[in-house]
Amino acid sequence: MPETNRQIVLAELPHGSRSPAHFRLVAGERPRAGEGEVVVRTRYVSLDAANRAWMQGATYRSALNAGQVMAGGALAEVVESKTPELAVGDLVFADTGWQDYAALPGKRLTKLPRMEPLTHLLSVYGVAGLTAYFGLLECGRPEAGETVVVSAAAGSVGSIVGQIAKIKGCRAVGVAGGAEKGRWLTDELGFDAAVDYKAADFKKQLREACPDGIDVYFDNVGGDVFEACLFGMKTFGRIACCGAVSQYDGEAPRHGPRGVPGLIVTKRLSLRGFIVSDFDDKRTQALADLQSWVASGQLKVQEDVIDGLENLPQALVGLLHGENRGKRMVRV
Repeated sequence: MPETNRQIVLAELPHGSRSPAHFRLVAGERPRAGEGEVVVRTRYVSLDAANRAWMQGATYRSALNAGQVMAGGALAEVVESKTPELAVGDLVFADTGWQDYAALPGKRLTKLPRMEPLTHLLSVYGVAGLTAYFGLLECGRPEAGETVVVSAAAGSVGSIVGQIAKIKGCRAVGVAGGAEKGRWLTDELGFDAAVDYKAADFKKQLREACPDGIDVYFDNVGGDVFEACLFGMKTFGRIACCGAVSQYDGEAPRHGPRGVPGLIVTKRLSLRGFIVSDFDDKRTQALADLQSWVASGQLKVQEDVIDGLENLPQALVGLLHGENRGKRMVRV
């Protein structure tokens, strides 16, 4: 009997907030490898705010359409190979989508080492860790003694950004939702201060946490938090633009913050958008640094692992609502 391949497809594209009802679980036969292809079995699926952005239109990848398998990167194991580069049993990072098995061109896959725990290959040594590393160090260019602010600070990228800022001798301020997450950032991860974006006095908290202004802002959310930090930037401040999760799961804002062009000019601010693949040529050094910091205890890894392919839709909705601490993934 052919092996079953469970898949989660987009039942319909969202209008407003996403819910599990927008997805559908289907089953078919396991795919077979063609020439130059491998078949991989998904082990852990990465969940990221960008999953939601792909449903809104083309970004750095093609837009998703109703009826398609939901897109997503995953840690996967090769179970059939028709390419010399990969053998059965190899671990790879691949754009498998939300399904048990996928047939993919071998040349498009990234072979990964075996380590324990395997989940670190998706978190601190995966896209999350590399995004934090390159976004802060290449785009933000922090110097010792400067103030670094990061939004979505309790998430997979933000929690690492703040810790790297501390390693580099900076003052780290995290913006997160709720007092409990704030305490976790300061008490467990070593942030110097935490600001609650849900609080009525958020802007006052931000000013008190950054009395001399902000040198580097790592933006994961856009919207009101971006605006508040923008107006708190010091002259020659740098902003690393990583994401805009506040705009992924709701109505688009009617207008942006007013007076921005003049502010950017008068303060001589630098804003840089990026994606992690922009820095592929520096990946080896980045991984060496991250591994060294984890080994020394300077960088703590927080992961949020949920079991079951069928739970992917609810897990994504929860991520977009800020349920997670650290990197969220689903063990298939």
